[in-house]
Amino acid sequence: MKILITGGAGYLGSVTATALEQAGHEPIVLDSLVTGPRRFADGRIFYQGDIADRGLVRRIVDEHPELEATIHMAARIVVPESVRLPYEYYRDNVAKSLELFDELTTLGKNRLVFSSTASLYALKPDFEVAESDPVQPTSPYAWTKRMMEQVLEDLAAATDLRAIILRYFNPIGSDPGLRTGYHVRDATHVVPLLAQTALGQRDSFTVTGTDLPTRDGSGIRDYIHAWDLARAHVAAVERFDSALAVAGEPSTYINLGAGHGVTVRELIAAVERVVGKPIPTVEAPPRPGDAVGAYANADKARNLLGWKTEATLDEAIASALAWMAKREPVLGYA
Repeated sequence: MKILITGGAGYLGSVTATALEQAGHEPIVLDSLVTGPRRFADGRIFYQGDIADRGLVRRIVDEHPELEATIHMAARIVVPESVRLPYEYYRDNVAKSLELFDELTTLGKNRLVFSSTASLYALKPDFEVAESDPVQPTSPYAWTKRMMEQVLEDLAAATDLRAIILRYFNPIGSDPGLRTGYHVRDATHVVPLLAQTALGQRDSFTVTGTDLPTRDGSGIRDYIHAWDLARAHVAAVERFDSALAVAGEPSTYINLGAGHGVTVRELIAAVERVVGKPIPTVEAPPRPGDAVGAYANADKARNLLGWKTEATLDEAIASALAWMAKREPVLGYA
């Protein structure tokens, strides 16, 4: 199958493109390159442009009429930045996505897999969340994802558009060949920051939030290998029609997580275990927009997609460390 991936030159988009290729499919990459490196799309059919450019979307479909589905991964994703720049987040994540969805529907390309987030779930005392649990976004970023979920639910009810909405938990690591991975030069996510600290590229790692209502006071997350996340997208496009048939709805939500929670302090201990040395840390208050956290009930992913995580936390951390050790010259930062 040919699959359009918006944001396919980004971190998770490029890893997903590799997973699609290994499964025998052909990714078509659309990316503005505002954040994604051009080299992450090397060797693939690539279109540079904006997801809201209807003319470009029409040209892609004209040139690849056999497109079977779209995986919409293009988005701004940095929580503190979204607090500082809400307009840009609502414009790029919401308004532009509306144009893309409408154009795809007009062109009869009605299968859409959407990248959402688990950060929109309301806090639960036991931290385990299922797709039917209440949501309570705590940042403009999370709100943009929740808005687009509702948009897709409404469009699917009113048009021929069909949607599988994947709520990501916390992907880490790279593709198995270390060809692509987390690319943001000034890292903002916890594992890249820990990896940089372990590699001596940072003096210390900052634990943001130390008196949260978790077992050790630090935030709790559900970490999964980026390759496992990419495999879930392959399953979503391959089982798209059957998954929605089983769900009995024109759109459905699916959690993608390992199914257990890891606190920040436990994550630090895991990194120390993998690298064999202590990680220097300092403590600070939570960042603007940070959620306490949650972990996935992933039963629905197993039932509808036949998917579950395969990599261990240590394997995912080792992948992240290997990529961070390699990425500077690969991306031209050195």
